[in-house]
Amino acid sequence: MKKGVPELLALDRAHVWHPYGPMPGRSDPYLVESARGVRLRLFDGREIVDGMSSWWAAIHGYRHPVLDAALAEQAGRMSHVMFGGLTHQPAIDLASTLVELAPDGLEHVFLCDSGSISVEVAIKMALQAQLARGHPARRRLLTWRGGYHGDTFHPMTVCDPDGGMHSLWTGVLPVQVFAQAPPAEFDPGYAAELEALVERHAGEVAAVIVEPVVQGAGGMRFHHPEYLRVLRRATEANGIFLILDEIATGFGRTGEFFAAEHAGISPDIMCVGKALTGGYLTLAAALCTGEVAAAISAGAGGGLAHGPTFMGNPLACAVANASLGLLADGTWRARVRAIENGLRGGLEPLRDIPGVADVRVLGAIGVVQLDHPVEMAAATAAAVAEGVWLRPFRDLIYTMPPYVADDEDVSRIVAGIAAAVAAG
Repeated sequence: MKKGVPELLALDRAHVWHPYGPMPGRSDPYLVESARGVRLRLFDGREIVDGMSSWWAAIHGYRHPVLDAALAEQAGRMSHVMFGGLTHQPAIDLASTLVELAPDGLEHVFLCDSGSISVEVAIKMALQAQLARGHPARRRLLTWRGGYHGDTFHPMTVCDPDGGMHSLWTGVLPVQVFAQAPPAEFDPGYAAELEALVERHAGEVAAVIVEPVVQGAGGMRFHHPEYLRVLRRATEANGIFLILDEIATGFGRTGEFFAAEHAGISPDIMCVGKALTGGYLTLAAALCTGEVAAAISAGAGGGLAHGPTFMGNPLACAVANASLGLLADGTWRARVRAIENGLRGGLEPLRDIPGVADVRVLGAIGVVQLDHPVEMAAATAAAVAEGVWLRPFRDLIYTMPPYVADDEDVSRIVAGIAAAVAAG
């Protein structure tokens, strides 16, 4: 029996714990009844443009007929089968396609349940491979400040140790090696310091892990691709693995298929997730080189110490294959460029508003940074009043819309951001 809005919100308040908040929440969430294209339909009948792609994942929008059909067809065959000792075509096809699309040298694919878990797996890969290569002291990780890699325990250790949401775990989590956050423009002095830091800690560091070009939930900061080339040279020179976390940046978000392409480098290990299934189901992957896989396979235990129950879920793999198929003709590039142009032209005038510290745009990412924390409830309500769904955090009001957002949608998103800036 269909429940009314007051009853549903009362039950939500009583029982549902939402992300990054207390129980019960500080305010009622917006109740979504359905979604299609780039629009969310609320229970009260309002339709709002989703400026967030459901946390950056729904790149093709909602109810896409190709993705719907792939999901239904696979459900008619089998929804799941264990991956230990068994395999199936959706997973084989997905792994093969990812290897074709990935930077050169990434030959092997470990399928994971979520982005954070793919980072866990990548870290395990690096630690096990270093141990197998005879470097048991290499047990730490090196990264730079301002990053975000997930909410499970080891990924939290490489999130920003001070400004991040994980600072309350200080004293519980292992302490990693941190460089200062990378500048937006190329600074030879910073590059030299970065290289020296890697060399200085080479005896204890198993891998360097960074988000390439765009730091996501740690602050929506952009940095010069040359820093990735610096890290690639420094890690190769010191026998350290380079892990690129492409969970937020992969599959076209920055204007290149993978952000590593801005720098023209290949990592030893790469994490993907979020948009992998077009936002339909949770699925991620950790890809690695043959060298990493060979070291792990020859080491103690003879294999990677990980194996989730829903690994390689056929439903998720089938819809991921369909999503990658939608990207295959490259038309997404023109749409991302159009979104970039619309966001840049629409958001740049906000730079002159009092309280705005910075405006930055790259690919289908638009960010307005304030000089103070956002009044989140007020900013969100103002955006919704303009017909736009945004999810500000800290001092940031930003958008990462679906690639299928047209010029009118982007204009509405810009208006929503402007309203959120004024209210927040």
